[in-house]
Amino acid sequence: MTRLLTIIFSLAALTAFDGVAFGQQDNPVVGTWTIVSIDDVRPDGSKRAVFGSSLEGVLIFDAEGRYSLQLCETDRPKFAANDRNKGTPEENQAAVKGCNPHWGRYSVDVTNKTINFHIDHALFKNWEGTEQKRSFKLVGDELTYSIPNPSEGGVNPVVVWKRAK
Repeated sequence: MTRLLTIIFSLAALTAFDGVAFGQQDNPVVGTWTIVSIDDVRPDGSKRAVFGSSLEGVLIFDAEGRYSLQLCETDRPKFAANDRNKGTPEENQAAVKGCNPHWGRYSVDVTNKTINFHIDHALFKNWEGTEQKRSFKLVGDELTYSIPNPSEGGVNPVVVWKRAK
């Protein structure tokens, strides 16, 4: 009887472990990611940074299908009045151009390697209520996707994230 209980508990533990591993495989992007780079990649292979040289950001995918993406240049100027409601036109423009937050819901198609962002809210109001599909590649702890039809026009940016530890 003891041997049978040991086998049953062992199988239950393995099944529980496999369920956790299986869930992560079903949705490999769940977790917190930090920005590595965002570059326009031109047809000749040359790159140009979309943001400034001091970009910081975080992307969080939760297991329930919600996400939050925050990107900001760290070298954007401070507001002289120390009050965001009293920014000059230049300060406001730098703040908007230097940050790109959005959040909402997402879904992942592992077979086709796409992430579909259902944007509920964004600093760039035109994105609110839209869906944006990104083809992605996941290699180790690095997530890469491209942005078709970016808001700033031009070539399609390639975004690289690293899983936060």
